[in-house]
Amino acid sequence: MPSPISSDRALAGWQLISLRPAGEHAELRRAAARHGARVLALSPWRLRLLDDATTRACLRETLQLERVLFTSPAAVKAAATLQRLRARRGQTWLAVGEGTARALHRAGVAQVHAPTRMDSEGLLALPPLQSLRGSRVGLVTAPGGRGTITPALVARGARVVRCDVYTREPIAWNPQALARLRALAAPYALALSSGEALQRTLAALPPELADKLRLARAIAASARLAALARAAGFDDVIVADSARPAALLAAAAHAAAGPLPLA
Repeated sequence: MPSPISSDRALAGWQLISLRPAGEHAELRRAAARHGARVLALSPWRLRLLDDATTRACLRETLQLERVLFTSPAAVKAAATLQRLRARRGQTWLAVGEGTARALHRAGVAQVHAPTRMDSEGLLALPPLQSLRGSRVGLVTAPGGRGTITPALVARGARVVRCDVYTREPIAWNPQALARLRALAAPYALALSSGEALQRTLAALPPELADKLRLARAIAASARLAALARAAGFDDVIVADSARPAALLAAAAHAAAGPLPLA
């Protein structure tokens, strides 16, 4: 995959469908604008902080463990809202990808282990997660998503202490968003960084709009998501280096010279 193209307008005339949570589209919009594309926001849910005594107590316990693992930038943001994040001597802090690692750095955690391959499989290949028998691993996350991490850690002998610090609340699309999707003309693409978001979207859309979404060029953040998209009926699928907006747009720009998806 080539390095991100900064401002070459390679995607002029394209629209990029975003399934990110409500209020979380700004970075993708900025990346799209640098390439001449526009974003159609189609959020299947919003994120809500879990701020109660049980969650705070769970987070305090989790952040004391030898290994602490964060599954998303949203998990870092929520945890930092509930408690100051500071690594203790001898602890290992881990992130599922570069975006999550950057969020931890911003929150004050200097040393973070993150994989080059930014998905669950890349995370599980990190050296600190290999010899786990008898150890405890704290997982700072949200309900749903990334279901492969906990079973893999348990199979390696770890006891996983899970702390859900936010939740995803499904939201109904307004008629304007559905009308924009209905009127969408080629070329258009789908930014795919969450399998759960894709599955919910396809299940909740009217059948004719779900079929129209499947005609998009799917820009998948990992090989796993690419396989999921193909299984869901997408024929035009490419794989980006990561879920970072710049990486998704670089992949889309690189592929833009190829055949365009049909309307």
